[in-house]
Amino acid sequence: MNPKGKLIVIGGAVDKGSFTEKNFDKQVEKNLNFFETGILKRLIVESKQKENSHIEIITTASKIPKDVGPEYAKAMEYLGATNVHVLHIETRDEAMSEDNIERIRKADVVMFTGGDQLRLTSILGGTPIHDLILQKYMDEDFIFAGTSAGAAAASNSMIYQGSSSEALLKGEIKITSGLGLIDHVIIDTHFVHRGRIGRLFQAVVSNPRTLGIGLGEDTGLLITNGNLMEAIGSGLVILVDGRQIKDTNLTQVEMGTPISIKNLVVHVMSHYDQYDLEKHEMTINIGQHA
Repeated sequence: MNPKGKLIVIGGAVDKGSFTEKNFDKQVEKNLNFFETGILKRLIVESKQKENSHIEIITTASKIPKDVGPEYAKAMEYLGATNVHVLHIETRDEAMSEDNIERIRKADVVMFTGGDQLRLTSILGGTPIHDLILQKYMDEDFIFAGTSAGAAAASNSMIYQGSSSEALLKGEIKITSGLGLIDHVIIDTHFVHRGRIGRLFQAVVSNPRTLGIGLGEDTGLLITNGNLMEAIGSGLVILVDGRQIKDTNLTQVEMGTPISIKNLVVHVMSHYDQYDLEKHEMTINIGQHA
């Protein structure tokens, strides 16, 4: 059964990003540059009650939740949203709180901020809030949105560690289970800015059925019906399709050794372009919504 809800996954701006790339962590408080304005506006337009939708901004992934949450709320309100709330969930106990569960039950949109995606999955995974979000996404006109870590955690498989510079050395990329809203894809963020294409190459060659999605900053995908992806925002989305791979040395070489891959297919999407996950077809749409 295809979900009734929508996913909006965003590549981040100069938000915290993945905790494993230390050079991006310095003075994070001074680098809160969220305003993916076009994307956030689209989120409001796509939501059930538009400007009146109940939006919960969840800061679980962030090390600076008290800074991040209000900044997102301010941006949403600037764009016309009238019912925006910030929900700090920092422990598994809080993810089991009846008050917090009720807030998610009432929400038309949940927006997960950036930070550390492993915090998201370890704190929320398997809790009533996680179960409720999955149920609402399947059964209701509901939006799950995530930027940076919030986007990386949306899929069933999730990259949680691995440097860009050594990404094509066997074993460098670490993958675990995400929140499970979408199967057969793996999402990486801050993609162009941080040169992370090697991370997706290794993730895809280890399971070529999985489509790699690399989201640039101020760029995202709107995913409807569980399979139709539309590029939104100002930058690029890189898709890595491993289904046509003809050969690789992945299983023959030692850990830490460079990987070879033959016949890996790459697509580049920009604003309005679409990709059908069931048909594995991309459509280029110039300057207009399809």
